[in-house]
Amino acid sequence: MRQRTESSRCTGEAREARDNARLPEPLLFGAAQNPNPNPNPNPPDCMPSLFDPLTLGALTLPNRILMAPLTRARAGRSHIANALMAEHYAQRASAGLLIAEATMVAADGCAFTGEPGIYDDACVAGWRQVTAAVHAAGGRVQLQIWHPGRSAHSSLNGGVQPISSGERAIQGFINTPDGKQPYETPRRLRDDELPAIVDLFRLATRRALQAGFDGVQLHGAHGYLLDQFLRDGVNDRSGRGYERYGGSIENRARLLLECMDASIAEAGADRVGLRLSPLAGSNDLQDSNPEALLACVAQQLSQRRIAYLELRHMDPALDSERRIAAVARQHFQGPLLRNGGFTAATAQAALDEGSADAIVFGRAYLANPDLVERLRLGARLNEPEPKTFYAVGATGYTDYPRLGAEPVSPQRAASLSA
Repeated sequence: MRQRTESSRCTGEAREARDNARLPEPLLFGAAQNPNPNPNPNPPDCMPSLFDPLTLGALTLPNRILMAPLTRARAGRSHIANALMAEHYAQRASAGLLIAEATMVAADGCAFTGEPGIYDDACVAGWRQVTAAVHAAGGRVQLQIWHPGRSAHSSLNGGVQPISSGERAIQGFINTPDGKQPYETPRRLRDDELPAIVDLFRLATRRALQAGFDGVQLHGAHGYLLDQFLRDGVNDRSGRGYERYGGSIENRARLLLECMDASIAEAGADRVGLRLSPLAGSNDLQDSNPEALLACVAQQLSQRRIAYLELRHMDPALDSERRIAAVARQHFQGPLLRNGGFTAATAQAALDEGSADAIVFGRAYLANPDLVERLRLGARLNEPEPKTFYAVGATGYTDYPRLGAEPVSPQRAASLSA
């Protein structure tokens, strides 16, 4: 049986309070109000609501509404977190847990212009501003540590060729300082080079703790380096010097699990989580048997008793994604987080059916720093402005209004329409 994360029993006043907490679906970016937002207000098993606390490893979360790691490219060319980023994260501190954006474990592991790093003392000092601001606001924050692998480009990394499990280039183009360029053919890492990759994640975890983070999440999703070893769409390793990390599922999972073990050794299993996206085709990557791959990895993670596993879905309503969630639930005995296109209603439904212990929201958090309160009240959500997602400065980053705030200023409206 899977571990209970919180008691599912509730009676009397507690039941009444929980039912009252399940409020109408918020107006999503101008959508019409749902006339029957809660068709089952009294679930027979009284499963937890989005607003109930959750024990996630070493952390006790006040609610089950988590903020996804969202690349916003505000660190600039220095890759050092700054005061603007501290303000952004502190604004969202009411989330059960903030998972800060994908952060470089290596100085030559850049795939976006402006993502932050955690590879030296200057990076640590920058992030301390962020963690201090979040903690002062009463929040909890972990850092997602990441290596892009073949998703990088030499023009972003001082001429260093991207690395991967194999030599297949991503089909497509990447934005670089010199404009859009085709992805490059990566250099296949030898088995004897992989301990150095493990050390990058070990040191990143150590530095994250030094920076004040409440733990780390390893990025094993979306076709980045750890995922490039996991999935056989690119990992075609074989032959002398390449055989230990390729071929069987167990071998392909070896690098991920070694990195997990390194992070656990630094932080403790109860402060380490993992994101996976078994069905996502991001960065031109697939696997021939994603359910078997997930089952193997989930079993290994369960044995390590990590804080949580996050599943990133492309569309959680698809039958294939629902099966993947069932595989994760069957084989991973710890808290399971789900992420990808959830609304308040579908998020609560996932908790009710027991397919998730918490829901990770991404897009909704871009424009709604007070998302927890908006969901609690069924309030209208601000609509995010895509042109500001990877821009420079505060516009579209720290200036979205909270509930009760004045409407957007004419100056901001003009800047967004420019």
